[in-house]
Amino acid sequence: MNPRRAVTGDFAAALAAGPLVLDGGLSNQLESAGHDLGDELWSARLLAERPEAITRAHLAYFEAGADVAITASYQATFEGFGKRGIGRGPAAELIALSVELAREAARRAHAAGVSRPLWAAASAGPYGAMLADGSEYRGRYGLTVEELERFHRPRLEVLAAARPDVLALETVPDTDEARALLRAVRGLGVPAWLSYSVAGGRTRAGQPLEEAFALAADADEVIAVGVNCCAPGDAAAAVRTAARVTGKPVVVYPNSGESWDAGSRTWAGRSTFGPERVRVWRAAGARLIGGCCRVGPEGIAQVARVLSAAR
Repeated sequence: MNPRRAVTGDFAAALAAGPLVLDGGLSNQLESAGHDLGDELWSARLLAERPEAITRAHLAYFEAGADVAITASYQATFEGFGKRGIGRGPAAELIALSVELAREAARRAHAAGVSRPLWAAASAGPYGAMLADGSEYRGRYGLTVEELERFHRPRLEVLAAARPDVLALETVPDTDEARALLRAVRGLGVPAWLSYSVAGGRTRAGQPLEEAFALAADADEVIAVGVNCCAPGDAAAAVRTAARVTGKPVVVYPNSGESWDAGSRTWAGRSTFGPERVRVWRAAGARLIGGCCRVGPEGIAQVARVLSAAR
């Protein structure tokens, strides 16, 4: 199999042919390998300092059964790199590098004997991720849709030029930012998925999910809609709503279900992410299924086994 073909082929056709397995949390895989991500750039810092570590993290998920690697560009922005003294030219190179690292992981997986097609999804996180103050889980930044579009478009242009298979517009907290992202991806020539961060039956900013998903229903660039970085228990209803409102394939990749204790800076509770939930999401209409924070290769291997049995 030609590794290049496996990364740059028709992602929409693959999605139509059957469910695909997304990877898990990139940051927790990097942290488990001993990398400190405790700064404003988060995993994007390693694009400049330890790119090989990112490739290895992607490879671990491909080996676990993931079909799609989400790149390390969630928090990679011109503004964030600029705070570190990295100019726009070098910053653009680092943003584009995130896609190439996912491609390199696919090449290594194929060289090691993985025979299925592997795909690269270029992550574009919300405006609040650049602020690194938790506002990506609240939204409503006090910016207009036009201002948010001007923020997102340059980075999306760089990511699109790097030729990923799909753009992952992810962890979107509110409908204003969704509108801005939908405008920003027009004309880029790369399909996208739009994924909200939710709590209960609403976006993190409090809008009904019916309203939020409806924004993408007629967007030709958007080939899947759904949720990520939410509690597993909130995912099934959101999947059903997304499928009903848009008629499009649904993407779902929640967190493990553990909770973050800001005081002790540790995770508490137990994981509620498991095979039984994957079966429910698949039955509800999900076509892209994976995990987000605290879901590692073992969790993705479970997803792969469930989806393989359902094919």
